[in-house]
Amino acid sequence: MRKPLIFGLLYICLALTLIHPGSLSASAQDTSPTVLLLTAEGALTPAMAEYLKRGLRTAEQRGAEILVFQLNTPGGSVDLMQDMVETIRTSDIPVVVYVAPRGAIAGSAGTVITLAGHAAAMAPETAIGAASPVDAEGQDLGETMEAKQKNILKATVRSLAQNRGEQAIALAESTIENAAALSSSEALESGLIDFIANNTADLLEQLDGYVVNMHDGSQKELATQNAEVVELPPSFIEQFLGILTNPNIVFLLLTIGVQAILIELSSPGGWVAGFIGVVCLALAGLGLGILPVNLFGLVFLGIAFVLFVLDIKAPTHGALTAAGVASLIIGTLVLFNSPGTPEFQRVSVPLVVGVSAATGFVFFAVMTFALRAQRAPVRMGQESLVGRIGVVRTALKPTGQIQFGGELWTAELIDRNLSVHAGEKVEVIKVDGLRLYVKPVKQS
Repeated sequence: MRKPLIFGLLYICLALTLIHPGSLSASAQDTSPTVLLLTAEGALTPAMAEYLKRGLRTAEQRGAEILVFQLNTPGGSVDLMQDMVETIRTSDIPVVVYVAPRGAIAGSAGTVITLAGHAAAMAPETAIGAASPVDAEGQDLGETMEAKQKNILKATVRSLAQNRGEQAIALAESTIENAAALSSSEALESGLIDFIANNTADLLEQLDGYVVNMHDGSQKELATQNAEVVELPPSFIEQFLGILTNPNIVFLLLTIGVQAILIELSSPGGWVAGFIGVVCLALAGLGLGILPVNLFGLVFLGIAFVLFVLDIKAPTHGALTAAGVASLIIGTLVLFNSPGTPEFQRVSVPLVVGVSAATGFVFFAVMTFALRAQRAPVRMGQESLVGRIGVVRTALKPTGQIQFGGELWTAELIDRNLSVHAGEKVEVIKVDGLRLYVKPVKQS
């Protein structure tokens, strides 16, 4: 009884020895902090705002220590900016806004989002500022509205930068009032940001032990030493919706959609062209609702396609098509490139000219084929037999039978003094009821 007991105890000790190192390793892994990394590039969009919200939900589910929001944006809508600022400031997870990589900017609304972070950092050779507001069409605001918007934004940045010192507050207000911009070193020196970090690892090393203020009035000391960085990329839908904020894509969708609808109307009965047209126009409409556009440009676009259709219905040898191309170019530039529209939200002029010319060429080709169809001889019914060549089956003396394919027809020679033997060929000259009048075809 004693030997089995001794062997049992030895077995348990050996098992504990083998299991213990793994258990310690697993425990160490479980207690290491998690950092969730989001990467946002381009103009502010509803998809980017939803991406940030999804990231915070994921960070809470995983119990992340912090969320790093890596930002590179020229700016965007004030409404979207306020939504994202609210999301950050009410978060239970500390959000560190990191302007990166090198060469990145936090322009316009991106400036306010950076200041909204519980901690703000920039990579070397980055810039922040130029946050003066413009209207929904990208143009300068009226004097009264400009004063209102600037005062609201200045109040916002004052509240966000209140713990950063008087110099930081003054510079934050200057980015709005005078569209001032600062380099990363200037922003750090003035206290507008907290760190300059070469990369994410460098940022986490500097953040370790840093104390941030939370929305409930509490303070939290960050523990980012040996943190596990988990990247959360944008979903397919978020990426796709982000594409719709590209004015070049919206212009192409708009052009393709209208052409497809016109094709469907000119040749009803199919569904492919109509389906493509409706989808493209719906996506273009979504993009137009996000971008700062001058909707007056749609008037010129409508005139352009009306001119294209008129040139098909009442041909003018391309004059209306040329006018339509000019109207399409003007309408697109008015729609997307009105004065005051930020450069990053402008459509490419070479693209507009090229696509407009191609659109005009397509409609001109359609017009040409339509004219040829109108001038072509009738090819339906008995009239289509005129000019065709048949083979004589019963000798024409001067009346007999000829064959077209699998059909036999009664035929009579135009010159009744002639005769044509079976097997020879004749050409139809005219049709009278069910009788064909033919002439012999000279044999080569």
